[in-house]
Amino acid sequence: MSGATVPVEVIYTASVRVSGGRGGRAESLTGTLQVDLTRPAQRGPQAPGTDPEELFAAGYAACFDSALAVAARLEGVRTGPTSVTASVSLGPTDDGRYAIAVTLVVSAPDCPQDQLDLAVAAADRLCPYSNALRGNTTVTIQADGRR
Repeated sequence: MSGATVPVEVIYTASVRVSGGRGGRAESLTGTLQVDLTRPAQRGPQAPGTDPEELFAAGYAACFDSALAVAARLEGVRTGPTSVTASVSLGPTDDGRYAIAVTLVVSAPDCPQDQLDLAVAAADRLCPYSNALRGNTTVTIQADGRR
């Protein structure tokens, strides 16, 4: 892969086996993750399981919140308690393919807005999910700090 960013050292690898696609089952090879998958079009209050976009949103939100803690420390920003909500949208493109778009809402009500903006920008540069998506997927980040 030309131009791809490659880790110089692998510190962790997660492996998940899926059978049945979007309507199947996902199981981590460690056995700690075992979920039924549901197609987004079939989602509703009674539908069991989750969908790949929800799993991606959970992973991205967790990763970004952790990156934010590291970035805040590096930038000397005291954020106080933080939370990240990731919304992953799926839809068709003009050329008949499918794509996702992501919105991250970063909340740190005790942190001054200008300081949170600084930490969020640094977290976006650190977060592996952000780096994987940059240039490929629209990611919108909203930072909500103390105004």
